[in-house]
Amino acid sequence: MNKITFMGAGSTVFVRNVLGDCMCSDALKDWEYALYDIDATRLEESFEIISAMNETKGGHARITKHLGVENRKEALRGARFVVNAIQVGLYDPCTIIDFEVPKKYGLRQTIGDTLGIGGIMRALRTIPVMDDFARDMREVCPDALFLNYTNPMAMLSGYMQRYTGIETVGLCHSVQVCSEGLLKKLGMEDKLEGRRELIAGINHMGWLLELKDKDGNDLYPEVRRRALEKNESAMKDGAEKHDDMVRMDYIRRFGYYCTESSEHNSEYNMFYIKSKYPELIERYNIPLDEYPRRCVNQIAGWAKERDELKTGKHLDHQRTKEYASYIMESIVTNTPYEIGGNVLNKGGLIENLPQDACVEVPCLVNGMGVHPCHVGRLPVQCAAMNMTNINVQLLTIEAAVTHKKEHIYQAAMLDPHTGSELDMDTIVRMVDDLIETHGSWLPRYK
Repeated sequence: MNKITFMGAGSTVFVRNVLGDCMCSDALKDWEYALYDIDATRLEESFEIISAMNETKGGHARITKHLGVENRKEALRGARFVVNAIQVGLYDPCTIIDFEVPKKYGLRQTIGDTLGIGGIMRALRTIPVMDDFARDMREVCPDALFLNYTNPMAMLSGYMQRYTGIETVGLCHSVQVCSEGLLKKLGMEDKLEGRRELIAGINHMGWLLELKDKDGNDLYPEVRRRALEKNESAMKDGAEKHDDMVRMDYIRRFGYYCTESSEHNSEYNMFYIKSKYPELIERYNIPLDEYPRRCVNQIAGWAKERDELKTGKHLDHQRTKEYASYIMESIVTNTPYEIGGNVLNKGGLIENLPQDACVEVPCLVNGMGVHPCHVGRLPVQCAAMNMTNINVQLLTIEAAVTHKKEHIYQAAMLDPHTGSELDMDTIVRMVDDLIETHGSWLPRYK
């Protein structure tokens, strides 16, 4: 029996979506789905829900559960695909630390899971765990494809791709909803059907480089006009704000829209969250401390959702837009499929970004695996914006590989938001404070 292993199966809503999608595929529905987690309660809840969903779908799959590090190899043994959705340190204590310690130094964040000091810390505590996964995979499933959903995407996928020998593609859901969301926000729904697009860059800052209607007409001139009008209207006194003002401002300032939300992108640069310009927070409708709020709400809402799932209210499943099941199906059936994937920039897929960078580009999937497509050069200003993030990503990976604390300092200093708010001595003190407060969640740095 073919096998899909899900690492971090306690992420019940996510495991339900990905494995529920697999149950909707004739090519994958009778496989073994191996659930792995280190939290016994969450693993058991996921096992019950996935098993019940499997019965609703006809009982074709075999569901197994594997608890703890001592059972990790067995969870991975013989897997053809490994899906990764772990969160090392969870909301409490680690996400709380990522937000509260920087606040003491005057540094505010919105999401903190991809870039900035929060993204750096999350990568440093997650890479050692993923390295352990890779070591086990080399022994028990060396040919498996590793599908990474965990953030910070570019740092974690980039580490796996450069240092482990495990075939890895990073997956996000921001690419497949990017142009649809933009056109709907701008009242251009009539252009959705048959549209053509090109998206490339890095995760959470992939650029919508081309957008054409079904007849090949360039939609960007009208997009730029409407985006400017939408933001200018929202900035008038007493006007109601909308939730995508930063990305609309990107269109004005840099010429292009990007993949991930405004709450994310507000902290990926030095422009919007500035203690010297507090009025920008209101002007651009920036939700500070957004991720901790989401975590609290998700935890509070989970008990209700869990009980409803157990009573069978949501045990049927409609296939989602998540790439994972479509990638597996494409490889198994040798049916071509296109994704936006996070892959190493090997051979210069994007010519004006470093080859060590993990980039997000169109990829063809078929029976031979994932094949990234050459994009060429990004507009200079888009590559420059990406580079401010790539600098942090590469230095964080370097810190994880060498265990040298100086590279953590350098990553934080070169982070556009951190470096624009704090002086270098304060950054060093903040990093030391974060390392000490995280304690055993972080490896030792010299």
